Amino acid sequence: MNSDLQTIGWVAAALVTAMVVALITTPVVKSLAFRVGAVDVPKDNRRMHNHPIPRMGGLAIFFGFLLSVLIYVEITPQLAGMLLGGVIIVVLGIFDDIYALGPRFKLAVQIAAALVAVLSGNVIEVLSNPNIFSSHLWWELGWLSYPVTAIWIVAITNAVNLIDGLDGLACGVSTISSLTMLVISLAVADGPVAVVMAALAGGCIGFLPYNLNPAKIFMGDTGSTFLGFILAVMSIQGLFKFYTIISFAVPFLMLGLPIFDTCFAFIRRIANGQSPMHPDRSHVHHRLIDMGFNQKQAVAVLYIISAILGLCAVVLTTSGELKAMLLLLALCAAGAVSARLFLGNNEKKKQGGDASQKKEAKDP
Repeated sequence: MNSDLQTIGWVAAALVTAMVVALITTPVVKSLAFRVGAVDVPKDNRRMHNHPIPRMGGLAIFFGFLLSVLIYVEITPQLAGMLLGGVIIVVLGIFDDIYALGPRFKLAVQIAAALVAVLSGNVIEVLSNPNIFSSHLWWELGWLSYPVTAIWIVAITNAVNLIDGLDGLACGVSTISSLTMLVISLAVADGPVAVVMAALAGGCIGFLPYNLNPAKIFMGDTGSTFLGFILAVMSIQGLFKFYTIISFAVPFLMLGLPIFDTCFAFIRRIANGQSPMHPDRSHVHHRLIDMGFNQKQAVAVLYIISAILGLCAVVLTTSGELKAMLLLLALCAAGAVSARLFLGNNEKKKQGGDASQKKEAKDP
């Protein structure tokens, strides 16, 4: 009992420390962003703001997270590799927020950062078999563990970056994902992972007051890619190591929103004959805006969805495999119905808009 209370105390201290540091340093980072030219100027209809806003605010989250981790967590080789990779990602993000680097160069650096984490011991060695009726309960990846892990880290890094399209969206969703993994870590008595996730959640919470609509500063690629990178690596340490069904399902539920949005965006772009990396205005948050929601409402809807997925992830860690599969099937069914209604509504709206344009063209 004393051990549990001590862990909770470290978790609370890490969260508060990171939050206070991020809260204090964000105005400093905002001033620095203006000086170095890290400013987001709206140039197309994908932007939801109408005036220049400083970015690079993720640097404040990084400061809060790093200080908290160095104070409250024992640095293992795996954690050191994650921190070094995180530093690489943050430096890349700073230069990208200032100079707008090319996608190929950014991808190459992200792969290098992922390999730093992988070679330090952050590896997905085993994947549980989602088919609970199979005699093989898990798959041993062998040499494939290295490329699979690197792909996972790079994919989640960019997935969180892609949902950073509305004020407070990526930061809030990352907060929910961090708190989800924090609760799961406490449930399975994994204190170090819980403290690290508390530090990440605290950094996000300290930055959020400046990032909520109307945003005073954006976290930019400095923040969104850093958050995605840390969440990806910590999911390996805290979730993929269990040889049960939850090691397959929980990471995908916890990061469900950015994963869905990224997969949907890639499929949509390829179907339209475009590059998967081609930017567009058809992400989930853009669709909610087009349906009539304002920014605050759209962000609230996506917060709720992310929180529900996070709650389901927590439930899966405390339930048997049969309950887990039934819950997953129910979620898939609900998601299919919601997607059908969502797409149907957009299609009707598009048809209505085309009809009104034709009518206006006919009228003299």
